[in-house]
Amino acid sequence: MNTLQIKSPLVSINWLYKHLNDTDLVILDATIKKVTADTNTQKQYQKIKGARFFDLKKTFFDKNTAIPNMLPSPEDFTEACKTLGISSHHKIVVYDTLGIYSSPRVWWMFKTMGFDNIAVLDGGFPAWQKEKLPCEKLESDIHTYDLGNFEATYIPKLVTSAQGILAEINNTNTLILDARSSGRFKATEPEPRESLKGGHIPNSMNLHYIDVLNNGKMRSTNELEEILKNFNIEDKKLIFTCGSGITACIIMLATVLVGYKNVSIYDGSWSEWGQLNGAPIEC
Repeated sequence: MNTLQIKSPLVSINWLYKHLNDTDLVILDATIKKVTADTNTQKQYQKIKGARFFDLKKTFFDKNTAIPNMLPSPEDFTEACKTLGISSHHKIVVYDTLGIYSSPRVWWMFKTMGFDNIAVLDGGFPAWQKEKLPCEKLESDIHTYDLGNFEATYIPKLVTSAQGILAEINNTNTLILDARSSGRFKATEPEPRESLKGGHIPNSMNLHYIDVLNNGKMRSTNELEEILKNFNIEDKKLIFTCGSGITACIIMLATVLVGYKNVSIYDGSWSEWGQLNGAPIEC
């Protein structure tokens, strides 16, 4: 009987190393290019030993919309997970090469699909590589796996649409937190996607995702609690947004780590809101 358990949405590199050879463990590499990355971003040549590539840009997204990174249907998510060899009994650890960047998006996707046995690797690949823990070269070809038996059970309360945002804007029991930089939030710096307007959703507040991180790792729960005290969250419903639904999941993870449960991601985020006709915008 396998006793591996994931008790927290965040695990350390020491925890992963200890369980690296567990037959029920699946490690996912969810690396994507950072939207605002500079030209000095290093190319990835290695991965954690045994990791499988969870392709957010070519597989795990809604192919029926031009809005980037949108959540795929439960049916498409199920089939893609099966192809990746993921089964319902598996325990998953997800990481990326930027420390904590795109990996929380995958954590949220699985939670939204009714799968709870998943955690983000704190510090990601940089922390793993720094300690010279087992790595291997990236495959140059597509790897095939035995078909898994994963089945998604969609949890709609973890996702908010544009219509849902409109309904919640003036609700004093709801707080919308925007993970973009202060400059993008206030429209004092341009959006990386030229087609989008500047500004933010009315009544939303700005919590830059960088603020909950420290050198690629999540800040301590005490530090996170201190940060969140500034937002008068109390027992409010929390909706997280960002540029395209990636970094919103980082600040969602931060709130879950300190005990908040009434949480949701605005999946379209500013990629949708910033181009919607008639959508209210503040600067």
